[in-house]
Amino acid sequence: MEKTDILSLELPELEALLEAQGEKKFRAKQIYQWLHVKRIFDFDKMTDLSVQLRAHLKEYFCVNGLFVQKKLESSIDNTVKYLYRLSDGNYVETVLMEYSYGHSICVSTQVGCRFCASAIAGYVRSLTPSEILMQIYETERDSGVKVSGVVLMGIGEPLDNFDNVVKFLRILSDGKGNNFSLRHVSLSTCGVVPRIYDLAELRLQLTLCISLHAADNNARSEIMPINKAYNIQELLEACRYYIDRTGRRITFEYAVISGVNSSDRDADRLSDLLRGLNCHVNLIPVNRVKERDYHTAQSAVADFAKRLGKRGINATVRRTLGSDIEAACGQLRRDAAKKDTENGGADA
Repeated sequence: MEKTDILSLELPELEALLEAQGEKKFRAKQIYQWLHVKRIFDFDKMTDLSVQLRAHLKEYFCVNGLFVQKKLESSIDNTVKYLYRLSDGNYVETVLMEYSYGHSICVSTQVGCRFCASAIAGYVRSLTPSEILMQIYETERDSGVKVSGVVLMGIGEPLDNFDNVVKFLRILSDGKGNNFSLRHVSLSTCGVVPRIYDLAELRLQLTLCISLHAADNNARSEIMPINKAYNIQELLEACRYYIDRTGRRITFEYAVISGVNSSDRDADRLSDLLRGLNCHVNLIPVNRVKERDYHTAQSAVADFAKRLGKRGINATVRRTLGSDIEAACGQLRRDAAKKDTENGGADA
């Protein structure tokens, strides 16, 4: 019998399952709080449950943990990068970042993605709600800090894993569990247009970040193949709908790449494209990856920000964190996947 992943269940689902199995409905809330408030994942340690119920939980449910495969700590800014090994032997990355206002965590939503260093190692599968949650739980446990911001900007495309990501967000923000405000959550997408409309209807009050990276279709299609499916005009129309529906400002991410999208003409195009939108532009220095030819200098990013400012577009340069530990997404997972391939596969 395949056991149910209990950490991926919302409270009403857990209540329904327990009732169907002959247990009292109120037990679900106790179990839910053990998991999501007390962070106890060993059923035997849920001491206010009967021995019989604990035995029942062990028979029918499981907690899919993840394990620290590698941990890098920056000596520059206290950024911590985790390479987590999943129960099936795959790897994901999580980054804990320290700011003056608290700690933010950047979590992965898939094993592999298209537009980062991890794309070189290839897309494998989407993560379950519990696997996304456990990146937060395990990082908080290991680091001893409380996370005040969550960013879905690690490995993977969150909107390609829409149902699991939405379920993760509901469990994260459930008042009977974590009670984490979604106003402190940012979701970054490369522009899966149909799902932006779906997300708008949910009105989750999170911050939507769009990886734009170019202001014309030819250049964006070269950088991001998804543009061939959903071009800039379609993407911007979806963004306008999202803003109207939710009342939330959108952040556009723009990786400044020397010789590709960093000219005065590019600044003009971007300004014309975004003028009048309730938005902010986050300019990103590109990390050099040896398999790719993309790169930029920090000074070029600052210059581009000034050009946009003169054109009336609010833009800031993203602070680069963990530069001494390869904190950009995908690099540790890529190396681990390559090593496993050379060794004949990961040990599950």
